[in-house]
Amino acid sequence: MVFFFLASLIPVQAWAAPPLETQADSAVLMDPTTGTILFEKNSHKRVAPASVTKLMTLLVAFEAIEQGKASLDDKVVTSQRAFEMGGSQIYLEPGEEMVMRDLLISIAVHSANDACVAVAEHISGSYEAYVDDMNKKAQSLGLKDTHFMNPHGLPVDNHYTSAHDMAVIAREALKHPTLMQFVAIKHYKIRESSSKPMQLDNHNRLLWWYPGTDGFKTGWTSEAKYCLVSTVERDNLRLIASVFGVPEIRGHFKESMKLYNYGFSRYTFKSVAKPGEPLGEVAVGKGRKERVQVVAQGKPGLIVERGKEKGIESRVELEPYATAPIAQGQKLGDLVIVQNGQEVSRIDLVAKEDVPKGTLAMELTKIWQAMYGIR
Repeated sequence: MVFFFLASLIPVQAWAAPPLETQADSAVLMDPTTGTILFEKNSHKRVAPASVTKLMTLLVAFEAIEQGKASLDDKVVTSQRAFEMGGSQIYLEPGEEMVMRDLLISIAVHSANDACVAVAEHISGSYEAYVDDMNKKAQSLGLKDTHFMNPHGLPVDNHYTSAHDMAVIAREALKHPTLMQFVAIKHYKIRESSSKPMQLDNHNRLLWWYPGTDGFKTGWTSEAKYCLVSTVERDNLRLIASVFGVPEIRGHFKESMKLYNYGFSRYTFKSVAKPGEPLGEVAVGKGRKERVQVVAQGKPGLIVERGKEKGIESRVELEPYATAPIAQGQKLGDLVIVQNGQEVSRIDLVAKEDVPKGTLAMELTKIWQAMYGIR
């Protein structure tokens, strides 16, 4: 633990970036802004994911909630199948009701297998249907080395992922603020007013040991060994690390920190604008407003090697005209980032706000004003 703590406190610039060696059987370090792989080892090797599986379980659940198929306030009834789950659990009883929020936090923080089953059955109608939804999500992300047989990660044939694929799943998870809030929780209490309260403690020790860590999942089985997919943000630079098959206890934390120390010492994030800053306007037709401001989707900038930040510029390319209705977040152009005259990245420029369609009276007024030069 002393090594972990000291390693996390050494300034980034004090670390050189030698060729990286890791005891992980497979590993990936990713820039989630672009999906660029900064380091990899056996990245597409199919491996047992253990409880890291639950990151996809959470992702599918939050997408269902955002689509209105479920709610964080839903009362979920525990089935016999959920009750009979072994391994890490919150000891749900048959017929016990728990709100969806507490079940998802139990998965994110305590890696509760019984909560996974309860959530799966509630959202998709059956355990099997939920696993099918997980595999459909994997396919939609273009994952070639991932297949799920359950939502909890206990060992079973034909249940596998790869360090690369899990980093892609983690990148997708970053799009969901409440999911990120849950995986960053260190301690949480459930059933506080009942006869069997329980405190949950997050298994991801990087939340304590490595400043900037704010999420994701650990895993272990005798087959998978120690695994971890995690994310860290420092000085506006976010990275994802995915390590699998680490043989020694707590080694998945040590190997992840190696990846992060390598990444933060070698790379930096170069901003070209402030997040949320209006970068232009697009003319709007048939709307209640004549123009709409555009902002960059995500962080406007790119990751570059330290010492190679010079020559980076940007330009705005916008649609000349858009017809209402326009939805907030609708793409209306691109922020093009160039370095030494060469295009290196494009970031979507999107509408800052909704622009509803104008009424007939508004359109007639505009025509009358245009005819007589009145503004």
